[in-house]
Amino acid sequence: MVELVTGHAGKAHATAEQAAGLNAGILGLDDYVLNVHDKLKITVVSANKVTIGTGELVMQGRHVSQGTPEDLIVTNGSQGQKRNDLIVCRYAKGSQNIESAKLVVVRGTPTTGTPTDPAVNTTSPLDGGTTYDMPLYRIPLDGITIGTPVALFNVLKPMSDVWDSLTQTEVLTLINSTYGTVKGYRRGSLVTLRIDWKLSASGSWNSGTFGTLPEGWRPPMDLNFSYGGRDGANQKTINVNADGTMTYANQGGTQGTNAFGMTVSYAL
Repeated sequence: MVELVTGHAGKAHATAEQAAGLNAGILGLDDYVLNVHDKLKITVVSANKVTIGTGELVMQGRHVSQGTPEDLIVTNGSQGQKRNDLIVCRYAKGSQNIESAKLVVVRGTPTTGTPTDPAVNTTSPLDGGTTYDMPLYRIPLDGITIGTPVALFNVLKPMSDVWDSLTQTEVLTLINSTYGTVKGYRRGSLVTLRIDWKLSASGSWNSGTFGTLPEGWRPPMDLNFSYGGRDGANQKTINVNADGTMTYANQGGTQGTNAFGMTVSYAL
């Protein structure tokens, strides 16, 4: 039967199941920590206690909120043995269909070999599951020592980030020199640069400097692009470096001093 959920029906009729279905349809059929508050940051307090910070998550469409940090007890490890525990957010549907969520430490099996993660509940409440676990952290134990926790969740970016990824900036002059300009525009994480240089060094294997790109336009690693001029008279490597510096290097024998220009694109 079709039912209008977001409408006045003259009686209480909107259900948590319907809200969860809407969330799952919009956000996806997966589990996410939202990009607010402490994002459920973990802090190791002692050999048997961790603290989970504030945050919001959506698991199989169910929205769960952690308004204050919460301490969790990890069972002490054993000398000479290793173990993986998991911290999960556990959804449960009990008698009279009462639903709840809580943070739980799922204890792994100690071993002298390589430890494995303990089993968790994986049947989605969207598919009728009455207990479901969203893994948040793996807690490795080596003897009585807690190792570095490993995050197992994805942080869902807000719609504003999606908008930014689709919006193109205006064309900006990023480097302005007596020898030429480097202009660019950016669409989300994709940068396109236009280099227009008036002349270049002519010596064999000589190099030159364009300038330095401002922050926000620099690639995460050093990049190299090839430029080939007319009749092979201007063969160069164009370098766009992670620190923002841009340089060129002649390739091969003596090169022409003519102006040159090219376009390069890369992801931030």
